[in-house]
Amino acid sequence: MIQDAFTRNDASNDTALEPQPATAASRHDIADVGAGAGIDAAGSMPPSSPEQPLAIAIVLPQFHPFPENDAWWGKGFTEWRNVAKARPLYKGHHQPRLPGELGFYDLRLPEARAAQAELAREHGIGGFCYYHYWFNGRRLMERPVEEIRASGEPDFPYCLAWANENWSRAWNGSDREMLIEQRYSDEDDEAHIRTLLPHFRDPRYIRIDGKPLFIVYKADHLPDPRRTFATWRRIAREEGVGELTLAQFEWSGTGSGADPRETGLDLSIEFAPDWRRLGGRHFTGWKSRLAMKLRLLPKAFGQHNFFDYDRMVDGVLAKPAPSYPFLRCVSPGFDNSARRSSGATILMNNTPQRYRRWLEAALAWTRRHQPPQRQVVFINAWNEWAEGNHLEPDALHGRAYLEATRDALQAKR
Repeated sequence: MIQDAFTRNDASNDTALEPQPATAASRHDIADVGAGAGIDAAGSMPPSSPEQPLAIAIVLPQFHPFPENDAWWGKGFTEWRNVAKARPLYKGHHQPRLPGELGFYDLRLPEARAAQAELAREHGIGGFCYYHYWFNGRRLMERPVEEIRASGEPDFPYCLAWANENWSRAWNGSDREMLIEQRYSDEDDEAHIRTLLPHFRDPRYIRIDGKPLFIVYKADHLPDPRRTFATWRRIAREEGVGELTLAQFEWSGTGSGADPRETGLDLSIEFAPDWRRLGGRHFTGWKSRLAMKLRLLPKAFGQHNFFDYDRMVDGVLAKPAPSYPFLRCVSPGFDNSARRSSGATILMNNTPQRYRRWLEAALAWTRRHQPPQRQVVFINAWNEWAEGNHLEPDALHGRAYLEATRDALQAKR
C-alpha cells in the first residue's frame, strides 16, 4: 500500500457477497489483454468470461534504490530493510517475513521482473497492476515499469494505478513531516496523461470493456475530478489511443460509495482489506489489560491493533453490493508491524485456505453480477512485504498462497 490508511465505504443495494466455488481460468484468454502468445494482429485478446476470469495482482515497484529514498531514509534504502528488521510480537507471530525462492530481489534487474511474471502466470494470475507515482511532473520509482514498457519484457499483461497521496513519514508511523506533496492543476492533468499514452498503446496493457484501464487511488483527493477525467479522455482520443476505462479504488471519504460515473469515472474497484468490516479489535477489554499488566499477555497486544482475518472476511462477504459498476478485491492478509513500532494493524489467523475461501466467493459474485467482458478480480497484493500482504513465496509458507490462488481460479463451479 501507500500510506497504511485503509477504509472503504459500504455498498448500496441488498445483494450480499456469498461464498461459492470458482471456475477455471486460462493464463492467456483474459479480459481484452495482450499477453504474448495468442495475441491477434491488433494486439487484443478474447474477452474474459465466467469460465476464464482475470485475476490482477497489485504490485509495489519500490524494491530498488532511488534518489528520494536515499535522501529520506538513508543510502540504499528499500522496503527490504523494514522487512528484515521486523521481530515477532507474540508467540507464533509470523515475523520477520523472509522471502522464499525470489530472494531479496532488486526490481532494476530484468531477471527479477521476469521471475515475478512467470511465477504469477504459473498460478493463474493474469496481470499485474503497478502503482504509479506522479507528483506535479515528478515521477518516483518509475524505473521498473518504464523498463518493462521499453523492453517489451516480461511479456505479461499490466496496468497502472496512480497513488495520488502526499508522501509523509506516516509510512513508518511519523506523519508530521511532509516529504513530497501532491499539487493539482489543469496543466498537470495534461502533462500527466501524456506520459501515460505510451503505456496505453502497449499491446500488453490491460483493457476492460476494450479500453485501457487506468486507476486512481483516491479520486476524492482531486479538486475537480470531472474536469481531470474529461481532459484525460479528450487527449487520449486526440492522440489516437481512443476511449479509456477510468476507475478508482474505493475508500471512505468524499464520494466513496456513490456512483463513480457521477464524477466521470467508469467503475469502482473494492480495496481490501476492508477496514470497516474488521469485526472488532481484540485485547481491549479489562481482562486483557489486566493480563498484560500481570505479564500474562504480551504488552504488544496493547500497543498495536489486532483483528481476526476470518471475521473480517465474513464481514466483507455479508456486505451489500453496489448498483454501479464495481470490481471485487481480496487480500491474503495484513500486518504492517515491520514498519511501525507501535500502532500497527495486524490481521491474525490468516491462512492460505481462508484466503482461498474469500477469493472463491469474490469470483462467484463476479460471475453473477458482471458481464462477460468484466470478469475481473483484484488481489491486494503481490509483494507488499512490509504490510504482511503478499502472494510471493516466503520462507514459512513457500508457494501456499499462490497455490490457493490457482486452486480458487481452477475450482469447478
